Amino acid sequence: MASEYRLRRRVQFYETDAAGIVHFSWFFRYMEEAEHALWRESGLSIHVPGSEYGFPRVSTSFDYHRALRFEQEFDIHIRVTAITRKSIQYTCELTDGETRIARGTLTIVCVRHRANGPMVSAEIPDEIRSRLQVAPGAPA
Repeated sequence: MASEYRLRRRVQFYETDAAGIVHFSWFFRYMEEAEHALWRESGLSIHVPGSEYGFPRVSTSFDYHRALRFEQEFDIHIRVTAITRKSIQYTCELTDGETRIARGTLTIVCVRHRANGPMVSAEIPDEIRSRLQVAPGAPA
């Protein structure tokens, strides 16, 4: 079972603005990249082609503490902080050594796709629930 994952990354030029600073929207992509790596580490995929289940994002935020710049190396640390019957919540920190760059949260929900109809809320399948767990020390 997995509860957290750390990913090392380097800022690419296309992620920056004209001043060489990472555009705020990339932080959400970094968080999602780490989330997908966490799922892979657990032997899962967040999107299995043809699956009846999906995991849309319903809430996300970031607080920014330092700028990220072109060529800078940094770590993305994602932790599962809550799992309910139908949702998973993460906390994500981007750091450079001991320096916090940003901190964000992400909440996803499980839905079932219906042919020719809207998605409907669904319980997280046992196969997924059994492979992810809340990180030790996560707030209750």
